[in-house]
Amino acid sequence: MNLGPHAAFIVTAYIAATAIVAGLIGWIVLDRRRLSRILDDFGAQGISRRSTRADADKW
Repeated sequence: MNLGPHAAFIVTAYIAATAIVAGLIGWIVLDRRRLSRILDDFGAQGISRRSTRADADKW
């Protein structure tokens, strides 16, 4: 495979793009875990979501 005179730039761009996408995926996974813990803490305190309240089905 011959990438020509710009091989270093091409390889660096692919590595950078892969690292950025992996970083964003990691950030989303960690944020989801954090938010799940927060929602679990709310549930332990008796705070529920509006969509699951008993009076929500009156509408």
